[in-house]
Amino acid sequence: MSEAVNSPSGDGSPRNLSQAERAYLTLREEILSLRLEPGSPVQEEALTRELDLGRTPFREAVKRLAAESLVAIYPRRGTFVTEVNITDHALIADVRRRLEGHAARRAAERATEAERAELGELAGAVEHLPEERDAVMGVDARVHRTLYRCTHNGYLENTLGQYYNLALRIWGLFFDRLPDVTGHVTEHAELLKAVVSGDGERADRIAVEHVDHFESAIRRAI
Repeated sequence: MSEAVNSPSGDGSPRNLSQAERAYLTLREEILSLRLEPGSPVQEEALTRELDLGRTPFREAVKRLAAESLVAIYPRRGTFVTEVNITDHALIADVRRRLEGHAARRAAERATEAERAELGELAGAVEHLPEERDAVMGVDARVHRTLYRCTHNGYLENTLGQYYNLALRIWGLFFDRLPDVTGHVTEHAELLKAVVSGDGERADRIAVEHVDHFESAIRRAI
């Protein structure tokens, strides 16, 4: 599982990772991909063996995931993957609606030339997107996480990353019931082009429309 950074949760290309970071990304991927189902126990002995993780990095990862509301720690009972509460979806979308547009605008203003080149390559990947579930969700995650990084605001990046992770689990649960998921992700092409060209106002508008589209699609699927 050391290839978690190349998974559908979309953490980009392989890079040198600390044991703690690898444990966090690997365990987070198990949760976001729903391989660790909502409500299931997070069993240290079994998972450290299966995922080839050390116990100390694993425990650090669990604490970090608890802070992000992906696991819940109950004294004397153990640690469990948090349930997906569908009623929270509108609340998550409300936060993302306010912040995704702001992040897109800041990325358009602040991205370096190297980052704009990276975003341009991502736009090409979006426009030639396979229809497989993992590919669709992986490219969507890469777009969002790259845009967050290009804001050069760690607070904004971390906050949006947390809310995106919560939305990603909801998407995973309803993926097979949603129409035109590929079309939903290919919407990013115009967003990325707006960011690359430095058009913050247009990037802001497209990002908000994208969140609205996703929220409406989930609401119809419920």
